[in-house]
Amino acid sequence: MRNLNLIALIFIALFFISCSQKEISFQKTPFSKIDGFFDDDLELAFEVFKKDCEKSQINPKFTNVCKLSENYNNAQKFFIENFEAYTIVDRDKNKQGLITGYYEPLLKGSFEKTSRYKYPVYGLPQDLVISDDSKLKDYRNVGRVENNRLTPYYTRAQIESKVSKSLEPILYVDNKIDLFFLQIQGSGRVELEDKTLINLAWAGQNGRAYKSIGKYLVENGIFTLEEIDGIKIKEYLNENPQKVDEILNINESYIFFKISPNIATGALNTVLTPKRNIAVDRRFIELGTPVFIKTTNPVTKEPIKKLVVAADVGGAIKGEIRADFYWGFGEEASLNSHKMREYGEIIVLEPKK
Repeated sequence: MRNLNLIALIFIALFFISCSQKEISFQKTPFSKIDGFFDDDLELAFEVFKKDCEKSQINPKFTNVCKLSENYNNAQKFFIENFEAYTIVDRDKNKQGLITGYYEPLLKGSFEKTSRYKYPVYGLPQDLVISDDSKLKDYRNVGRVENNRLTPYYTRAQIESKVSKSLEPILYVDNKIDLFFLQIQGSGRVELEDKTLINLAWAGQNGRAYKSIGKYLVENGIFTLEEIDGIKIKEYLNENPQKVDEILNINESYIFFKISPNIATGALNTVLTPKRNIAVDRRFIELGTPVFIKTTNPVTKEPIKKLVVAADVGGAIKGEIRADFYWGFGEEASLNSHKMREYGEIIVLEPKK
């Protein structure tokens, strides 16, 4: 669920986290010193780890522990015997980082364009090319060819104006704002009028950098940093329809989708498990890594102390102490995701050598 931007509230993450790589340290931490580790449902965490092993074995780092997992029927014993825990600490000796949330949204849609269902969900366009040419270095190697010359792919505003004849809808939805947030999450479901559910998965991106509309609204005095969240942003956009295009187009990044037989799938290419998978900045945490996070539920304010697996990435998930917590599908998941902007600790489990 390549939540490019993922996550609810990931669009304001840049207020807290620098995208530049800092000098960090991984402080070895005994399992006995990890608050909440032995109180967690480690058996469930073990099952998620084994599920995600299907893909993480591609990384030689996990080959051995994934094979060993087949021989264990005790999760606690498996993790303690085969891993060492390290708390991520930044160069300022800080253990606290930003934890946001994301979810799988539900939209209303149709395969046919109508007066209600008029907003297209585009598949990957045929004129989009991937190249390591230096011209596309700052555009995630994504571009197009115009007059036999390689150039960056169209912006959100240009795509919305249907400038490319290669843009073909895979279906239509009834709400432009919800479609924008679907792109923020990276995947979701569309309910047809006959109640059929269609799974949409990330198919590609236009190469343009993610820009936060939340940041824009704060900088322009619409909200304060303390009060803004995804729900308030949606409400503001719905109350000011004349400003919707202007605000959404600030984020030039655009996500293309494909119909999938599976529900939300992460960058590790495994189906995401609610409350047991996270999106990370893989400059610091490799996909497939077990990670113990200590943070707070944004609604109940109860502590979250869980062993999860890094299985996804996101365009706004940048920073050494940074994670996007996957809440799943439904109203509760939506509320928690939109509200979540908590601080927390990240402890990675590295396979013993």
